[in-house]
Amino acid sequence: MAYLYETHVHTSQGSSCASSKGSEYIARYQDLGYTGIIITDHFFRGTTAIDRSLPWEKWVNDFCRGYEDAKEEGARRGLDVFFGWEERFGSDDFLVYGLDKEWLLQHPEVPNWTWKEQYDEVRRYGGCIIHAHPFRQRFYIKTINLITDFIDGVEAANAGSKDKTNDALALVYAKKLGLPVIAGSDSHNISEVGEDISMGVYLDKKMDSISDFVDAVLNNSLGPMKIPAGHCDFQGNEKIILPVNIIDENDQITGRDVWEFLGIKGA
Repeated sequence: MAYLYETHVHTSQGSSCASSKGSEYIARYQDLGYTGIIITDHFFRGTTAIDRSLPWEKWVNDFCRGYEDAKEEGARRGLDVFFGWEERFGSDDFLVYGLDKEWLLQHPEVPNWTWKEQYDEVRRYGGCIIHAHPFRQRFYIKTINLITDFIDGVEAANAGSKDKTNDALALVYAKKLGLPVIAGSDSHNISEVGEDISMGVYLDKKMDSISDFVDAVLNNSLGPMKIPAGHCDFQGNEKIILPVNIIDENDQITGRDVWEFLGIKGA
């Protein structure tokens, strides 16, 4: 038996760019046959809905309200809800899984982390890092940064991508690094949750906690992605209109050409 999980959801309580509360998603995902969802609101450096000037304890408590709202409704209806977040560095986004509210309350240094510090500390405390929509090309993004060492997996399919070229390249990137892949809906409103548009990942075991998801990522034992047929297929005519930096294990820009790095001929 396969169990379907949504990996990427935003709530209006935690993300300023979202317009549905956590509890509003539950019935919709349940109707679509999902076993559970992971709430990943935008964190401190992203489009958070929480005032950054608040004391850390107040900030964390407010940030977790969307997740707690979803979890309460999920418990009532029988849909599992788990906690994560999405942090931004410049215009690069990373999904963090495996740490909880209590951990955050004890670590007010989190907003000051570098890429490397985020990776080292999250792994130290039993979590994992996924590079979210790495090839997204939008007006607000100035540069694509491909992180070769400070991630445990790649979001190879994102339902919010306007061009599936982005996801085809993300899958090539993941294969280049030998990393597991996930798919996520990146839902910001319940109107973005539907049979033909929602994404996710299958697991062969039901999750008891978010640690089960982390273990599946780190052991590269995730099941297949739930995506439309052919969504991530590489056609050979994909375009990258933004500058791309390849970041090495020393957190330095290598200067390598992106097509050469990916091992494909640039279109």
